[in-house]
Amino acid sequence: MSTESSAADASPIHAPGQHNVRKAVIPAAGLGTRFLPATKAMPKEMLPVVDKPAIQYVVEEAVRAGLENVLMITGRNKRPLEDHFDRVPLLEQTLEQKGDTERLAAVREASELADIHYLRQGDAKGLGHAVLRGKLYVGDEPFAVLLGDDLIDERDELLSRMIEVQAKTGGSVVALIEVDPSEVSSYGCADISAIDGEDYVRINELVEKPAPADAPSNLAVIGRYVLHQSVFGVLEKTGPGRGGEIQLTDALQTLANSEGEGSGVYGVVFRGNRYDTGDKLSYLKAVVKLASEREDLGPDLRAWLKEFTDSGA
Repeated sequence: MSTESSAADASPIHAPGQHNVRKAVIPAAGLGTRFLPATKAMPKEMLPVVDKPAIQYVVEEAVRAGLENVLMITGRNKRPLEDHFDRVPLLEQTLEQKGDTERLAAVREASELADIHYLRQGDAKGLGHAVLRGKLYVGDEPFAVLLGDDLIDERDELLSRMIEVQAKTGGSVVALIEVDPSEVSSYGCADISAIDGEDYVRINELVEKPAPADAPSNLAVIGRYVLHQSVFGVLEKTGPGRGGEIQLTDALQTLANSEGEGSGVYGVVFRGNRYDTGDKLSYLKAVVKLASEREDLGPDLRAWLKEFTDSGA
């Protein structure tokens, strides 16, 4: 199907949802095999990006978008996630006695960010299964899903815009980025139609990790979703797909082709700054870029980087 946008109907075929998005689900049960041996004993979500673990950036993004109720879907060996967002009275007392107010504030910040709950996925049956585990927590309202591998620059209000689009359409919303055609096999890929007068698009088809020759476009789905609660009923009926796992992409495809409440899938094309911390090179870029923009580290780091690159080392 062509991705060139012949205009589609501008109006949704169903009434917008009646609930505001208040809750976020963060799947964090993956093994982090691409970062072994570093992740042998430490969750990949705890890999530091400058001086905070990657997962904290994700929670902070949810909070900036007004989502202070967070459910993390975890697995074995993920206890450090809970410890990080918990209070550490002895450490806080020690810092307070030393008068180290800056580090004390940083330590307390993580435990005061949001109301965070934890639920184990159990069997590792894929992203769709992880999202389905959040059904009882979410209840009968739309919700956001944030994948920990994707870090979005805090100056880019992607999630807030997706929440607005969900409220307007009453369907589900995915985040899209343009990738090089040679890279589409690493992503879910979208066939889209433009909507007259809107900055978001309608999703016609989603294909999970297609071969470049089979990809409907170079628009890839990244790890931000705002989903109508009807996705749970679809996931309950969705069998294993690619890789023998329950794919969220398959459930979204069903919603894209359905009618009635919660039907329709839409996309927000993101052109801001995003880092894939599940990829080693992109992870290193994230560390360098975020550090270079900080007032305390940036000037010295940028000077050193220039010296390093000029030396040809």
